[in-house]
This record gives sequence, C-alpha cells and structure tokens, in this order.
Amino acid sequence: MASVVLRGVTKQFGAATVLRDIDFEIADGELVVLVGPSGCGKSTLLRVIAGLEDLTHGTIEIGERRVDALPPQERSVAMMFQSYALYPHMTAYQNLAFGLSLARYDRAEIARRVRHAAERLQIDALLERKPAELSGGQRQRVALGRAIVRDPAVFLLDEPLSNLDAGLRARTRLELAKLHRELGATIVYVTHDQLEAMTLGERLVVLREGRIEQIGAPLEIYRKPRNVFVAGFIGSPAMNFLTARVISAYAREVLCELEGGAVLRAAVDGRRLREDERVTIGMRPEHLQPTNNLEAPLSGIVTVAEPVGEACYAYLEVAGARDGLVVARLDADTPVRAGTALRLEAPADRVHVFDAAGDALARSERAGP
Repeated sequence: MASVVLRGVTKQFGAATVLRDIDFEIADGELVVLVGPSGCGKSTLLRVIAGLEDLTHGTIEIGERRVDALPPQERSVAMMFQSYALYPHMTAYQNLAFGLSLARYDRAEIARRVRHAAERLQIDALLERKPAELSGGQRQRVALGRAIVRDPAVFLLDEPLSNLDAGLRARTRLELAKLHRELGATIVYVTHDQLEAMTLGERLVVLREGRIEQIGAPLEIYRKPRNVFVAGFIGSPAMNFLTARVISAYAREVLCELEGGAVLRAAVDGRRLREDERVTIGMRPEHLQPTNNLEAPLSGIVTVAEPVGEACYAYLEVAGARDGLVVARLDADTPVRAGTALRLEAPADRVHVFDAAGDALARSERAGP
C-alpha cells in the first residue's frame, strides 16, 4: 500500500472550476472518506487521483512517486464505480480475471489471485455465474474483488454501496471495514451517506463547491465543526440553527438573546464578539432535553412527532429557527405528540455559536466534549 499526497489540485471544465487548490495527505493504510453535497467535486477528485481526468494545476503523489502525468494503468490504483461496471457477458471469474489478463499475468497466477480474492469476499461459489444471475450485494462483491486481485497501492471507491438496500448496505459496510483492517489498504472512499462516512472513515474530508471546508476524525468534525456549513451537513437530523443577538461575551461564556426574547448561555470563547452583534446558535437534536423551566430558551408547539423505536423526533415551531422548525431527539417514552406544548434546553457546553461570517467560536477551556 502507499500514501497519497495532493498539492494545489485544481480542475477546470472550460470556464467552470470544480476543484480549487485541494491540499491534503492520506497516510499509508488509511481510509479517508470524501463527503459533501451533490456537485461539490468529490467524485471528480477521485477521478483525478485515478487519472481518468487530467489536472488543470497541482500535483499528485502515490507512494512518494509523482503520478499526475502518468496514465491510469501506471498509477497502481484500482477504482470501483457506483454502477460496478461489470461485463454482462462474462462470468464472475472472468470479470475478476480480465484486468490481470490484459496485464499479461500467466494463467496460474491469475487463478491464484482470483481464488484468493473470492474466498476473502465469500463469492467463491459464484464464480461461474454472470452478473445477471447475481444479487446486488453479490455484484458489489465481484466489483470489489476485481479491484483486490490487482493488488493496487490505493483503492478508490465511488459510492460503492448506494445501489444496495438498507439491510444489505449495513452488512456490506461492516464487511468493508473488516476488509480494510485485514488488507491494511489505503482507501479513498466517496459517499453521500452520513452513516457510512461516520462509521467507515478514519478521517473525513468535507467538500463544498470544490473546496475543502474541514478535515478531521469523524467525531472531531461532529463535535467541533469549523463553520455553519459543516455543522449543518454532518449529522442526521441536521443541527438546529437559530438567529440571536449577543448580550455579553467573555473568554469562557457568551450570553445571547433569541428572537423570542429568551436568554441562552454558551460555553465558548466570545472575545471576538461585540455586544448586539448578530450570531447563529447551533444545537444538535440529541442535546435538547424537555424541561419544566419557564425560562427555557426554546418553547413551542409540536407539529410532528416521529417515533423511530429507540427515540422520538419532535419538531417544534420556534421563532428565529431555520425553516421555522427545531427538532429534538427525545427518549422513546417521552409523552409527546402533535399539538403538545414543549420547553427545551441544552447544556451550555453543547451549544455552538457561529459569528456573522459563519465561523465557529472555540469551546471555552472548561467546556466538555
């Protein structure tokens, strides 16, 4: 396996710039997930690493070797597409062996590699079947096996689970995590699925409009988002946002007034804020708890209650909230339904504050995780 280093990677299609000065490194054996909304450039970045798209500017190194001027077949990468791209007229065995045949491996070596990969992926009983005779999960494993047999330096996976149903996606996600540990493989993984990103990635690279917004471990990004965009994109349901006015701001505490007049305390470093400055308050649904406190910062009427087994999501109409709604993740036994009046509060060390530019204020020293 090998490391991947990108420096100043920029890609333009005509006048449109889809990747802008991308800089980051992937360690040997690391699994990095590229996440972001549709059109943010994550699949294009994967294709640029693979050599399927030419760079406009910048450099790419794989295993300390510069490869941005090399054709795809000389970069020692294997790419797995969302569609799997299996040859329908070939058996699973032939699909796995095809790339090795083109590379002129002898038959004995091809057979050894194919059998080894098939056993690891538990598809050895399916090798004589054609793609039409395989389930979606089995086709996904064949496509992954086709990458494994090549023994590449880097695996590039472009939304490989998106065509699977929810149950099979969960099982295959676990298999991918296990396979990564066994192979010690360097993997760059593109997904739009929050659960895949948070559970598979050792680090996340959050992209927006072709730029990197934040890089970090999944929990680090979840707990300490750099700005409003990252805070709203990572997490499902998304973070609640409310507009507020600064009452006072100190090194360890900020007091804000919400649109309804309630006062809220946040354990953040507010020294760069000014009195009366407009800010955005962020609170995750799981940090909001029902309370009998008449001075609770959030109150409203539940418009929708969604029981999901272990929890209930309650949606309230709250003044100043984005889209007019706040969602709270409540215990499944909480007696709440549409029409219920509810008061909510959150611990000060769970409240995020974003300045007028949308950048997050740092947690104060005494704040929790």
